[in-house]
Amino acid sequence: MVNATVARNIAGICGNVISLFLFLSPIPTFITIYKKKKVEEYKADPYLATVLNCALWVFYGLPVVHPDSLLVITINATGLAIELFYLAMFFYFSPTTRKVKVGLWLIGEMVFVGIVATCTLLLFHTHNQRSSFVGILCVIFVSLMYIAPLTIMSKVIKTKSVKYMPFSLSLANFLNGVVWVIYALIKFDLFILIGNGLGTISGLVQLILYACYYKTTPKDDEEEDEENLSKANSQLQLSGNHGQAKRVAA
Repeated sequence: MVNATVARNIAGICGNVISLFLFLSPIPTFITIYKKKKVEEYKADPYLATVLNCALWVFYGLPVVHPDSLLVITINATGLAIELFYLAMFFYFSPTTRKVKVGLWLIGEMVFVGIVATCTLLLFHTHNQRSSFVGILCVIFVSLMYIAPLTIMSKVIKTKSVKYMPFSLSLANFLNGVVWVIYALIKFDLFILIGNGLGTISGLVQLILYACYYKTTPKDDEEEDEENLSKANSQLQLSGNHGQAKRVAA
């Protein structure tokens, strides 16, 4: 019989794989940016948000905060590196004004994480206290990041079209949430449960909307659809890798 530790590790590894898929989902967007040599109307907001969340969860997973959290560090460090690469491309192909904005946001995020780290290590002296402080912050940021996917879901209902809400991404969001909820329940962790519980609900609602409006989706120009879909993917990321991998906590 598989013991709880093995089962939890299996769930965590599956979650890592799905989360990696979600982190890589914006690749078509950046292929488009590279081909056009400009960012056009694409926004850096989802990637900036993911960088902050991944950085917080990497810190959460460190032995001084939450021991035995290797899966936290692996997926979030990977996600952090991927998102920084996206931002580097975005920065390179952006006009000067947007470069300044992205740069200032990154500096602000580094300062914020530094303040959180300093307060955690100086004000709290047990793993439980440190885990609770950082975990609460992570859950707050994850919860706020569900605003963007709500915008996409609202658009689906208004237009009765799912062309801006990819099925594969919605399914991955749902499965990722389920896997990490299981992970959280095997060895109870409130922070993982809350964040991924929200992710599961969000993914389920997206799948229900897809089932309801798939048949009423008009078949428009493919090239236009691909461009709009890339922009929608960026927003849906906030309920995908932005709210999944960073919710990975041991």
